[in-house]
Amino acid sequence: MIRFILNNTPIATNQPPGMVLLDFIRYHRQLTGTKIGCREGDCGACTVLVGEWNDGKLLYKSMTSCLLPIGNAEGKHIVTVEGVNGTGLTPVQEAMAGEGATQCGFCTPGFVVSLTGFCLENQKPTMENAVAAIDGNICRCTGYKSIERAAGRLVTLLKDRKKTETGIEFCVRHKILPDYFLGIPERMSLLQESEKSKIKALSAAQTKKPRLLAGGTDLYVQQHDEMTNANIKFLLDEPGHDEIHIDGNECVLGPAVTVTDLAKSGVFSELFTFFPEYIKLVSSTPIRNMATIAGNFINASPIGDFTIFFLALDAKLKLKDGEHERLVPLRKLYKGYKILDKTPEEQITEIRFELHGTRTCFHFEKISKRRNLDIASVNSACNITSDKGIIGDAAISAGGVGPIPLYLEKNICLVNR
Repeated sequence: MIRFILNNTPIATNQPPGMVLLDFIRYHRQLTGTKIGCREGDCGACTVLVGEWNDGKLLYKSMTSCLLPIGNAEGKHIVTVEGVNGTGLTPVQEAMAGEGATQCGFCTPGFVVSLTGFCLENQKPTMENAVAAIDGNICRCTGYKSIERAAGRLVTLLKDRKKTETGIEFCVRHKILPDYFLGIPERMSLLQESEKSKIKALSAAQTKKPRLLAGGTDLYVQQHDEMTNANIKFLLDEPGHDEIHIDGNECVLGPAVTVTDLAKSGVFSELFTFFPEYIKLVSSTPIRNMATIAGNFINASPIGDFTIFFLALDAKLKLKDGEHERLVPLRKLYKGYKILDKTPEEQITEIRFELHGTRTCFHFEKISKRRNLDIASVNSACNITSDKGIIGDAAISAGGVGPIPLYLEKNICLVNR
């Protein structure tokens, strides 16, 4: 039995845990405001908000429901466009209508949900952040300037938020969200009590050799029908799996760390000055909220952005199968196209890379047909250590130039003339 809150309704379902939330919402709850678009996480028409506890706070993230299995909705608050409706138009809906930001209307629910999520977040009310909140939503007929103007209205409104207010309190006060949201934190805390045992039950009830699933953002694009009824072990919410910390001279990541976790990590902000710019090159906000770094490695795409990123850092993976574990350099993981030095039973339990201090310069590049929401044609990264103008070590990686992500093995020693 999978339990979560859908808008204002408690859900307990025996539907297959591998069923994507989009299908459950539309076909089993008849909430058709959430649209079926690309089914690949690209268009944003199926965007929902996912609320979960994080460090004692109820936080919401936008996610594409076409790639989110209901097993990963366990213990969370799922909000569709119907869940934000009030007695009249909300300020978000008013802004969209007032600025002429909708025509055919197919994409509109996704934009409304994403912008509502922006109002819920505790971040600076700037146009840059507002536009970033809708970077996973595509409109094919209106054009984006009217939508940006609608977002601008909300930026102005958000400046009225009091420092002591939570996102929910502010949104309810301004009728961005209906009143029932005020009771969600208490209901979520009660649901949280049973969540740990439920997650364990989802994993413990597996027969032998379950499929391992974390974010699933690529797996569900490739194998939607197969995954629906698959025997799955869910990894995304296992305790401690999303931690990032320093261990001596190494940075350590858990296997369920998402791209968004990296973006919000103080550790990564300090280590990589240009990390906010790198993040903008990788997918969209809803996908970054779901996609895990370990999943990017195991997917084994020759152009996986973070595979190339961590190859240049000469990252190492701890692989574990029951009681047995081993440490494998990421550059040794790939044996051929989609062929890994890994057994089906082994899973990544840790990602490590060495810290090199101020003498190191790191850079990541990506070339694609579109700047945003596109896979790489070619991507590369370099990690260079120098001393007094002399490059001592240079680690370089490249994607899109062969059947596997490449770590360029030859050492380079150059003098800065």
